[in-house]
Amino acid sequence: MKQLESGGFLSVRDVSGEIPKKKFLITYLLTLFGISAWITVIGAAPYYISRGSILGPFFYSLFAPVCHQIPSRSFYLFGHPLAVCGRCLGIYAGFFLGSICYPLIGDFLSARLPRRALLIAMSIPIVLDTVGNMLRVWSSPNVIRFLMGLSWGAVLPFYFIPAVASIKWRKGGRT
Repeated sequence: MKQLESGGFLSVRDVSGEIPKKKFLITYLLTLFGISAWITVIGAAPYYISRGSILGPFFYSLFAPVCHQIPSRSFYLFGHPLAVCGRCLGIYAGFFLGSICYPLIGDFLSARLPRRALLIAMSIPIVLDTVGNMLRVWSSPNVIRFLMGLSWGAVLPFYFIPAVASIKWRKGGRT
């Protein structure tokens, strides 16, 4: 991995390994499609539960391994909790928004990672809030949990997309 000379927070480390731009675009579009589908299923779960469909429980079960799904920590739609808690919803919504913004910030078709300090700085609030809630030092309302997740999730695509593209498409790697 070579260091870049430019000083922007999104142009610190080039991990592209000569990734063809078309393949980088494919990685971006698959990521955008994936997060869109993920968020759709989050909202579809309470809809299908409200209609008595077997898809509702199935959709909830998809998220059980990644979220506690505590109803009091979830937002409601169609009279039922979403398939994930407020914090997880914020992370996924932030990831979606970050993915939408990804082509607008920096050099879109290059695999450049932001500084690690940005990820660490954006992780501190969500970690503190999560630990504070777990230790019962405080209990954040769902809106705060959502906003913490949203801000953290928004930076994740700037690491995820270049990393996946680099691993999947770099010359000499898998094709």
